[in-house]
Amino acid sequence: MSEQLSLEDYIKKEKMRFNGPAYDPDHDNVRLSGQILRIFDLMKDGRWRTLSEINRETGDPQASISAQLRHLRKKRFGSHTVDRRARGERGRGLFEYKLTVRGK
Repeated sequence: MSEQLSLEDYIKKEKMRFNGPAYDPDHDNVRLSGQILRIFDLMKDGRWRTLSEINRETGDPQASISAQLRHLRKKRFGSHTVDRRARGERGRGLFEYKLTVRGK
C-alpha cells in the first residue's frame, strides 16, 4: 500500500479483496469495507484496546473486529502491525490489541 494513500483510498483504488467460504461480494463487500475502516480509524492512534472496548466505540461485533484486525496484518490490507498482549492476569484470557500503521 502506498504511504500516500489512506486505507479508504486504497480500498477504492485497489478494490480490496475480502474472501472466505461464506463471502458474497454483492452482500458483504460494503459491510466489511465499513468495518475495517471504522476499526482502522479508531486503532490508528496506537492505543491498546480490548475487543470489547473496540466494540463499544465502533458498534461492530467482537468476532468481526478480531477478523478485521487479522486482515490488517495481511499484505493486501496494508501489512500493518497488530500486537496482542494479556490485560491483567494471563489466566483470565483477556487480551488487548494495538495497531501500528505501516509507514508511520
